[in-house]
Amino acid sequence: MTVGEMLAATVPMARTLHMEFLETTAERAVVRLPDQADFHNHMGGPHAGAMFTLGDTVSGAIVLAAFGDQLSRAVPLVVKAEIGYKKLAMGDITATATVGRPVAEVVAELDEGGRPEFPVAVVFNREDGAVTGEMTIVWTLRLNT
Repeated sequence: MTVGEMLAATVPMARTLHMEFLETTAERAVVRLPDQADFHNHMGGPHAGAMFTLGDTVSGAIVLAAFGDQLSRAVPLVVKAEIGYKKLAMGDITATATVGRPVAEVVAELDEGGRPEFPVAVVFNREDGAVTGEMTIVWTLRLNT
């Protein structure tokens, strides 16, 4: 099962919004939110809450891809998130996520018994390539006790 299939199977909101997992590696994750009238705002584009959920989902995809081999001993958790809406989002929106710290560095901190934090940067794009928003989600890996 791919990371995208796993998320679609286990995260009801990803299924509800019909998100499409286009790419999921430890270096980059890409998820598309199709244009759906049921999730529009008053301007006719995706609601801010749907955009936030898209960002959260793509960040979760890259975290699972990058740290999936750590899940037997640690659980990934969101610490905080910040989003900025820059341009009107219309049509299909694609979110691309990257991890802001080297994976090996995060794992080394976990190996030392720490609770590492690491940022995931998300960029939202319209079909024409215009950046409609940016998001930073700080994750942690908490050792199982």
